[in-house]
Amino acid sequence: KGDVHDIGKNIVAVVLACNNYDVVDMGVMVPSEKILERAKEEKADIIGLSGLITPSLDEMVHVASEMQREGFEVPLLIGGATTSKAHTAVKIDPAYEHPVVHVLDASRVTGVVSKLLSDKGRDDYIAEINAEHDKQRERHAGQQKDRKLVSIEDARTNAVPIDWDNTTIDKPSFTGIRTFDDIPLETLVEDYFDWTPFFQAWELSGRYPQILEDEVVGTQATELFNDAKKMLDTIVKEKKFRAKAVVGFYPANSIGDDIELYSDEDRSQVVTTFHTLRQQSDRGKRPNFALADFVAPKDSGRIDYVGGFAVTAGPEVETFAKTFEDKNDDYNSILIKALGDRFAEACAEYIHKQMRDEWGFGKDENLSHDDLIREKYRGIRPAPGYPACPDHTEKRILFDLLEAEKNAGVELTENFAMYPGSSVSGLYFGHPESRYFGLGKIGRDQVEDYAKRKGVDTAWVEKWLAPNLGYDPKTAKTKKEPAPAEA
Repeated sequence: KGDVHDIGKNIVAVVLACNNYDVVDMGVMVPSEKILERAKEEKADIIGLSGLITPSLDEMVHVASEMQREGFEVPLLIGGATTSKAHTAVKIDPAYEHPVVHVLDASRVTGVVSKLLSDKGRDDYIAEINAEHDKQRERHAGQQKDRKLVSIEDARTNAVPIDWDNTTIDKPSFTGIRTFDDIPLETLVEDYFDWTPFFQAWELSGRYPQILEDEVVGTQATELFNDAKKMLDTIVKEKKFRAKAVVGFYPANSIGDDIELYSDEDRSQVVTTFHTLRQQSDRGKRPNFALADFVAPKDSGRIDYVGGFAVTAGPEVETFAKTFEDKNDDYNSILIKALGDRFAEACAEYIHKQMRDEWGFGKDENLSHDDLIREKYRGIRPAPGYPACPDHTEKRILFDLLEAEKNAGVELTENFAMYPGSSVSGLYFGHPESRYFGLGKIGRDQVEDYAKRKGVDTAWVEKWLAPNLGYDPKTAKTKKEPAPAEA
């Protein structure tokens, strides 16, 4: 439900089909009631769930609970980038009394399924899974007990120390919104394509180009690469995709852990506010990072700037892929979607380079292709929903600011996934000390403070930040208030 990513799921379906299993692929963004209704119709032996965005973790728990309520007894398979053995054991398995198995990657799914459907080894395998889940839950309980979090007040006193009085703040050449329509595909391929994640999407581990010579996966990787290059030539020559982008720069200041964006440099009118979260683990002498630390505080008297962007390879990716799906050519369909993701990421890299130039400090970079891919430049572009800012709902603020639906053709699903799937969005920070980081676990004091700043109910925040909670919401007493309608 609300999750548009399906490359991994499609590969699993192909692997199972090649091993003579009958697979019913329901597509993307499917709610629990439709999944279970179809499973009954098909008399399914196993149900599989896949998801990429963090809200899918909560949705998987809901599906498991509904399977329990409706009296299902079939095994439940869990997979996808954000899933893990720990989350499966701690959150999903307790909601359903029958087998729940986390499948690490597509190469293992056939073995898992054959064991679950075996007349002889099934009970032993399920007992083994249950024992592993017990260990995972014990380990999780111990980690929760041992984890030391500082108060949000103490974390803020340990913010990134930046001397704003002596910091040079570069001014972008423009403020407001700009759009890029029909970005040249050949430019993205020649200068900004990163092949390593392409192979990872196919679960072939290794860096490009070394992976082509790898003793284990080199032959497979080379065959895949050659097929991809042929498809890439068709995509570029026939302009099968249409890369688009919208960007914006605004005067900005931080106020505590929030970032205000203004309509102009007199800062009289606030256009919008982004809410950032701060690391709360006991980091000793290291700072407790928040993205707001990289923007000049309002009380410093300095005007700073923050940018935002949304880019896409376009709905044409899915349209082109479907022409192969209709021919039952799953391989080329998946190949196109994987290349679509590479185009979206290349577009994000290309636009970031243009914006660093507009900001001034990018003009002297003189970076190689590898330097660009490894992001050896000043500034960062963190995305809502990722480790530094794991709250997907902040994406709505960004999309409203940029009018991304109108200006780039990118929409948000009910769970704040971007559609079309081959899309990227985020914020631009230009301070030399800005860096990526993982938020980690946070305490109830920050969650309640964050909810107040956003004007939403604490339970609403707990839903979207569930993987980052350093406490159990079920045992925590929090003030419950209705979430505003706009949330």
